[in-house]
Amino acid sequence: MALSFSQTSLSITQKYFPSKTPTTKSTILNLLSYKPHNLNKFSTISKPNSFSLTITKLSKNPKPKSHLQPVRSLFTGIVEEMGTVQSLGDTKDGGFDLKIEAKTVLEGVHLGDSIAVNGTCLTVTDFTNEDFTVGLSPETLRKTSLIELKTGSLVNLERAVQPDTRMGGHFVQGHVDGTGVIVEKEPEGDSLWIKVKADKGLLKYIVPKGFIAVDGTSLTVVDVMEEEECFNFMLVAYTQQKVVIPLKEVSQKVNLEVDILGKYVERLLSSGFVDSFKGSS
Repeated sequence: MALSFSQTSLSITQKYFPSKTPTTKSTILNLLSYKPHNLNKFSTISKPNSFSLTITKLSKNPKPKSHLQPVRSLFTGIVEEMGTVQSLGDTKDGGFDLKIEAKTVLEGVHLGDSIAVNGTCLTVTDFTNEDFTVGLSPETLRKTSLIELKTGSLVNLERAVQPDTRMGGHFVQGHVDGTGVIVEKEPEGDSLWIKVKADKGLLKYIVPKGFIAVDGTSLTVVDVMEEEECFNFMLVAYTQQKVVIPLKEVSQKVNLEVDILGKYVERLLSSGFVDSFKGSS
């Protein structure tokens, strides 16, 4: 739209500037040799004069949407429900499928969505109103305790977070760092102590009062026993009813994911990042 003003006239001319590439709305103000006068009379004319205001409108062609998808493989460690394994095993094409009966996590589910199964981020490849199927890679079977599942086993389930999700736990990626072994279960009142033995490579990232995801459950470490290569945590009565950990026996494996912040700090220290600041001071 072009607005043209003269001493005694006002011209409004509608113009469009189509472009192959959509542009944001812009306003261009062109001042040439305009001299202010009393504008006592206005008449509509088609000829623009010395003072013009040009507004370029957006192209009618919508801007193409980005092909990039939002990051969806982030969890909180707050288990939404326990599902039941319906079947698992090799497929005809050489893969390994796991089918799980569920309810809550199926609400709004789509093919390709991420669901954490015992803390392992897996991709939905098929689903019905009562169950969903995920594929397991050889690396997933080697790194996690999912290989120990059987028909009827209960598993922790959590959907990937959404922008409006409350962060009730901590940042859990669903990338299992390794497995631990339950070495002790001891009740105290209505709570339950669990002691887990972990590899030294993981134990160095585990600190008292720090976060850890055990089978996808966000928990607080109580103590770390370096000599025993163990750590422990306590489950309150409510949590015991909502997750699979209390159902496991001593000597069974659990999936472990340490707090990602510890690994970032280690990486920065080993790269000489901190030393570079010391040298510049």
